[in-house]
Amino acid sequence: MENIEEKKKEESWGETFRTVIYAIVIAGCIRTFFFEPFKIPSGSMYPTLEIGDFLFVSKYTYGYSRYSFPFGKPAFEGRIWQDLPERGDVVVFKFPGDNKTDYIKRIIGLPGDTVQMKDGRLYINGEMVQREEVGKYVIDEYTILPMTYTEYVETLPNGRQHRILEASDDKSTDNTVVFKVPENHYFMMGDNRDNSNDSRKDVGFVPFDNIEGKARFLFYSHDDKVVWYNPISWIMAIRWERLFNTIK
Repeated sequence: MENIEEKKKEESWGETFRTVIYAIVIAGCIRTFFFEPFKIPSGSMYPTLEIGDFLFVSKYTYGYSRYSFPFGKPAFEGRIWQDLPERGDVVVFKFPGDNKTDYIKRIIGLPGDTVQMKDGRLYINGEMVQREEVGKYVIDEYTILPMTYTEYVETLPNGRQHRILEASDDKSTDNTVVFKVPENHYFMMGDNRDNSNDSRKDVGFVPFDNIEGKARFLFYSHDDKVVWYNPISWIMAIRWERLFNTIK
């Protein structure tokens, strides 16, 4: 009897172990080939994305490069089953300066485009991009002092519309040189135009291979009242109105 019971226990532990391994493999495959979760740590994409947002990025949208895989391995050049990004897509990419740090921005310039900021206005291929003021936007979370911005709806040349914030039209990044986007590269900008380190500054042009995927939708979001060691606060701090919002 004891041998039978011990054998059942061994089989039970073996089944549990196999189940855990299967779950890890399946989760790894989903993360690598389909959807990967990301957290928004900074305010560069307000008002589209807020600090405390958690989102899923589709890995298959533009095909797969070496940066689609953990640690950039296996190392290879180019993309498999590639599909080109569109102007206005919000994407996650590896910062070209180290090819390790994840950034999230909006694609503004396509290969061959010229991009420039003049007096706070965006110009693409010499044409001023239209924007319409819709009101004021106050950021009062994750900050010592509340900040008030002017909110606009910007319409890109392909008709895509999205919201942007401007503190003013005379900040350091509101007047730039003309950027000529190289072949197989993209020009990225944050929607919080005066508080974004993007292609106008340190990021520079982003190679297509560095793009990991397209931001799709939020699956969780919390305000600054969350406390990591207090599980109750995880629920109390949820921004319920943002859950499962698609990212435009």
